[in-house]
Amino acid sequence: MKLGFLTAPLPELSIDEIADWAVANGFESLEIAAWPAQSGETRRYAGTSHVDVNGLTKDQAEEFVGRITEKGLEISGLGYYPNLLHPDADHRAQVKEHLMKVITAAGLMGVPVVNTFIGANRENTQEENWEQAKVIWKDIVAHARDSGVKIAIENCPMIFSRDEWPSGHNLAYNPAMWRTMFEEFGETVGLCFDPSHLVWLMIDIERAVTEFGSRIYHVQAKDVMIDWDGLYEYGVMSLGMGWQIPRLPGLGDVEWDVFFRALWRTGYDGHIIIEHEDRDFEGTEELVKRGFLLARNVLRPYIV
Repeated sequence: MKLGFLTAPLPELSIDEIADWAVANGFESLEIAAWPAQSGETRRYAGTSHVDVNGLTKDQAEEFVGRITEKGLEISGLGYYPNLLHPDADHRAQVKEHLMKVITAAGLMGVPVVNTFIGANRENTQEENWEQAKVIWKDIVAHARDSGVKIAIENCPMIFSRDEWPSGHNLAYNPAMWRTMFEEFGETVGLCFDPSHLVWLMIDIERAVTEFGSRIYHVQAKDVMIDWDGLYEYGVMSLGMGWQIPRLPGLGDVEWDVFFRALWRTGYDGHIIIEHEDRDFEGTEELVKRGFLLARNVLRPYIV
């Protein structure tokens, strides 16, 4: 295993500055944020571009990777997390076009995985969203397969605010949908597995890793804290709003020893990428970096 982090919370730094800091502080890999270079989404921790995939050539791709690997780092994947099932057709087309470019770039760079969401229209049922997903994703999956790239779908429901309620913006958050998705799309599609989301969904993390270990193509390490007073106030029908609080590893309710025990037993030996969405460690570059270091210290004993 190799320990690294997603670069999205450091939008003001260049990829070279991030890589230098990562090496100096004992990290071994980076998941590189790959939103459009000119304009990004306004959602928190989205919109960061540390690689411009638009018109990327083979030579440019090799030069970019070389700058990272010469410092002693690996690139675990490219990360772009839009809503491919957004209700606005123009938005869907726009983000799909960029995702295709990210996949092309990953193939040129020799990066094995593109991490993303499958998407959802919050007003549709799971079944309705899935019928649309089968159509929209068919050529995306084919393009990834032809490019020699795996697609790892993060298991976050994407429901943090009222504009995402009640169905969220990502339908692939539970085992039933994972099985359906894998049967439809084959080995090209797997999971970018984040254990934190399963805590408040009350899905057994160890059981999920054990069942789907062979389809875990990437791991994001994020924690979550349940605000029990918030849960008391709003109940489970609020779907986490007001009581699921993203935290850095070690500051929430994920049992990291249980999680890593399951990973080791399934044979996962890939990257562990810290995803930083902890409001207690944001607002300044120094605080974000302190958060990454705290998470590093919590996770390092499990990674050899």
